[in-house]
Amino acid sequence: MVNLVAAQKPLLLGLMKMAGIRPHTIEIEPGTVMNIWIPCETLKKTMKKSQKSTTEYQVTKPKPTKPVVVLIHGFAAEGIVTWQFQVGSLAKKYSVYVPDLLFFGGSTTNSPDRSPTFQAECLVKGLRKLGVERCTVVGFSYGGMVAFKMAEMYPEFVEAEVISGSVLAMTDSISNETLESLGFSSSAQLLLPNTVKECKALLKVAAHKKLWFPNRLHKDFLEAMFNNRKERAELLEGLVVSNKDIVIPKFPQRIHLLWGEEDQIFKLELAQNMKEQLGDKATFEGIEKAGHLVHIERPCVYNRCLKKFFASLY
Repeated sequence: MVNLVAAQKPLLLGLMKMAGIRPHTIEIEPGTVMNIWIPCETLKKTMKKSQKSTTEYQVTKPKPTKPVVVLIHGFAAEGIVTWQFQVGSLAKKYSVYVPDLLFFGGSTTNSPDRSPTFQAECLVKGLRKLGVERCTVVGFSYGGMVAFKMAEMYPEFVEAEVISGSVLAMTDSISNETLESLGFSSSAQLLLPNTVKECKALLKVAAHKKLWFPNRLHKDFLEAMFNNRKERAELLEGLVVSNKDIVIPKFPQRIHLLWGEEDQIFKLELAQNMKEQLGDKATFEGIEKAGHLVHIERPCVYNRCLKKFFASLY
């Protein structure tokens, strides 16, 4: 039986190409490769001599031609699935890069390191190999934690950030309080559903509006999106840190917290407290009638907020 979610991928690929980005696999280091969707203008078609019908793409103009925006996905889906409503809106004025973090999409590693720090290091190395020298990063949920690490470790590379539904770091207290309030026993139960029932439970807490999909679609989503389960479970284990190990960095970048006001996973109060911790360069903006999946539930409003923030930078 055809997987309905997987069957949509060619359509999504076509839409991304129309918007101006294509997938490109790059070796970060031996044993580690990342798939990053990059602007089409940095690619040139080449034809194989033996198979003229086969087209390959090579990076020919390494430096992007417009201000660079990097969109980092969360834990439940890969890059273009997460940001499908943002790419087309941003690509005309910005060079948009959409990575698949390690163990998502086509990105893998043989390194045992499962920390957000390692994700950030690999992503920056990959972007630099593609000619990116400076960028603004948009991070959602798990991707927000990776984005914070990028800004902390590479202040000369990250110019500014927009963070949605995320935290500076997943401390054991935040993890325990969040799971208890949502009624889940572990992060894996919440973010790595095994059954249709568990998939529905994740969607229920992630979205503000009540969304209904047939069981078949939930089943297909589980099969299409939740691969590399062992490695992703290890990513979740590597995410939680002790409260006593947390030191809030002094970020030189502007950081804009763009939140769904009905976010049940990382609530509004948490975002407002984080703004105070980040200091004067941090700003906060809430979007009504939206939950954790704010960029999907209210894409037009979310995109306007992004563009307004970017316009203040460039």
